[in-house]
Amino acid sequence: MTASDTSGAASRDAGGQRRAANSWGGPWLGLLLPVVLAILWEAGVATGMLSGRLMPPPSQIAATLYELAQGGELFRHIGATLWRVALGFLLGTVAGTLLGALAGYSTIIRRIVDPTLQGLRAVPSIAWVPLFILWLGIFEESKVTLIAVGVFFPVYLGVMGAFASVDRKIVEVGRIFRLKGLELVRRILLPAILPAYVIALRSGLGLGWMFVVAAEFMGASEGLGYLLVDGQQLGKPSQIIAAILTFAVLGKLTDYLLVLAFAPFLRWQDSFASSQ
Repeated sequence: MTASDTSGAASRDAGGQRRAANSWGGPWLGLLLPVVLAILWEAGVATGMLSGRLMPPPSQIAATLYELAQGGELFRHIGATLWRVALGFLLGTVAGTLLGALAGYSTIIRRIVDPTLQGLRAVPSIAWVPLFILWLGIFEESKVTLIAVGVFFPVYLGVMGAFASVDRKIVEVGRIFRLKGLELVRRILLPAILPAYVIALRSGLGLGWMFVVAAEFMGASEGLGYLLVDGQQLGKPSQIIAAILTFAVLGKLTDYLLVLAFAPFLRWQDSFASSQ
């Protein structure tokens, strides 16, 4: 057996071991921690260690969710929130990607726009609420705009940073092959920034879910944020926690779908995480 045969066999064995390790438990392994916490929570309330009035057990929260779902109210609120997040995420992503790409590609544009945007990025989300109500009213336009603002900044920052950190040697190789302008961007820069772009989108999506709560405090009559306010005003902790858990599930689900959508474009990566 030659050295190359030995190396190939070792590589195949290592690949098989990685696949076996990755397949253990599959996606269900992520449910282990919340299930254990739910069991401990339920037991704590049953034994009196936790207050069932302020900390309703998972069984009571599940009953609240079932009651809301049975009348169709839960799905109506979920649909309203999902629509706002989706539209705000789309608008914020488009604006953040375009401006981030321009600022990352051009030093002059970056020096002009980046200081102002970095200052605006530090403004708390709640500070935009009275201004957007004054400009756009309390209807959907102000809510979607607030979510778009939350999505815009991490996408802009991620894209600009990714463009600015592309290895100069890769760009020089593209120029050797006479790639210029949009062709250089399409064939060299975009593939190079794609992993960082996916992370920026995930960060933007996470902030979109955070900003939707502030958005739905602006006179909303439906949405998961409205459920939170309604539960607080009526003294229903089980409804508040049910809404929070619904936010968590929807946020995780949309993040998973986003990663899944970009996975085919990132198969070329040979990173440390992919080798685990």
